[in-house]
Order: sequence, then C-alpha cells, then structure tokens
Amino acid sequence: MPMLIKDIHSPEFAQVRQWVIEARRITILTGAGISTASGVPDFRGPNGIWTKNPLAEKFSNIQTYKSDESVRIAGWKASSERRLSSVEPNVGHLALVELERRGQLRGLATQNVDGLHLVAGNSPELVHEVHGTWRYTRCISCSDRLPVEDTLQRVDAGEADPKCLKCGGLMKRDVILFGEALVPDVIAGAMAAAEDADLVMAIGTQLNVTPAANVVTRGKAAGAKVIIMNNQPTDRDQYADAFLMGDITEMLPVLVAIPD
Repeated sequence: MPMLIKDIHSPEFAQVRQWVIEARRITILTGAGISTASGVPDFRGPNGIWTKNPLAEKFSNIQTYKSDESVRIAGWKASSERRLSSVEPNVGHLALVELERRGQLRGLATQNVDGLHLVAGNSPELVHEVHGTWRYTRCISCSDRLPVEDTLQRVDAGEADPKCLKCGGLMKRDVILFGEALVPDVIAGAMAAAEDADLVMAIGTQLNVTPAANVVTRGKAAGAKVIIMNNQPTDRDQYADAFLMGDITEMLPVLVAIPD
C-alpha cells in the first residue's frame, strides 16, 4: 500500500516533495478535481452537470445528439447560458505550468474538457486532451473546427441549432461524446509520455475511466514512481508509491515548490 499523507508539514510529504524536485521527466494525469476550485462542476457529484440537469446526459450521447433536434437545441442553449470564457485557472493549474517552466514536464494528459491547462500556459504539444475540449466546436460531417465563441454568437443571435458554415452538417462541442471513438494520436501521445516518465502524478481523478487511467499503470510498469493526489481513494491506489489526500489547491503548489 502507498504512503498515505494528509499533512503538508509531515516528513513523509517532504520526502515526496523531494521526488518531484529530483524528477527529470514528469508525466501528469488530471481529472475534474483540479478544476473544481475554478468553478467548473464535475458530472456526477452532488452539484454535477448531470445531477442538476438530467437532460445534459442525453446530449452527451452521440446517437441521441445526432437524431434528436430538441436535444441539440437544449445543448446549445445550455452552452450559451454557461460560458467558460470567465473561468480562470487556479493555483493547481499554475503549479503544472511551473513544472514545464523548469523543464521537468514530459507530458500532461487530462480527462477535463475545460481547456484550463492551455489557458494557464502549458504548451499545446505537451497537453493531451483525452476527452476533447469545450473551447472549440466541430462539424460532425466535415470536421471543420472553430472557436466555440464563434458558434455561440450565432446561438445568441437566434440560431437554435447552428449548422456548419462549410457543409451544412451538424455542429457539436469538440468533446468526445458517449458512442464516439477517442482520437488515437491523443491517446498514443499520453501513453508515450507515461512510458517515458520517471515520475507519474495523477491529480484529482478517481482513475476509473480507461484508457486515461492507464497513464498510471503504464508509467508504473516502465519503472516510474507514482503519486496520486485526490480527496478520496481511487481505483488505482495499489500502483501508488504515495497517496496525498487533501485539497489540491493547498497541496499541489507546495509539492511543486512554486516560488513565492
């Protein structure tokens, strides 16, 4: 079993912090827990998107989305009312930018679709958005891709179900819906980063969704130390060398040793 650490002032935390300081190739996997402090809700929690709006789960299924105009209209309306443009990265995101600044970041795989790692300043070539991004829209037919605000402005102007301006096809947020295949190159990039790491950190994720959770197992199999940081146990705790349980915004900046 991993070391269970809850106190950032403990000798055990200092030991894990030293692992981070000494690591040369750190690969990160993040989940919803790193973004909740920015005001981004999770999906299934008490205040989750699907909990508060059961219809939202319907427009998360590609077949329902394609076949039911009312679901698309409801989805665009919800997107228009709840924009991400005002959501800002928190100190957890900025800690991972610091790792890149120091030349330690090998890769950053994220299950989140909020785009906050890129907004915070991590380089696109290092960030693998496994489930896509809310910050763009994509045509289902021709794959034309546009910033989401371009499409939402059309919704604001009265287009309840905007179509692709190039081919007339259905538009959707550029996220992976249930029933859609993941992007092979994105997954390959995340796994390559895991297998080349000397330290893997899983932050704010239950590690119950594959293939993203395989970042931990692939890294461990390749000889990396594994740190899990979450507010509750995960499905991959047995692979961890250390489990840091607590508030990510308090623990992660100290672990990374962000300069004052």
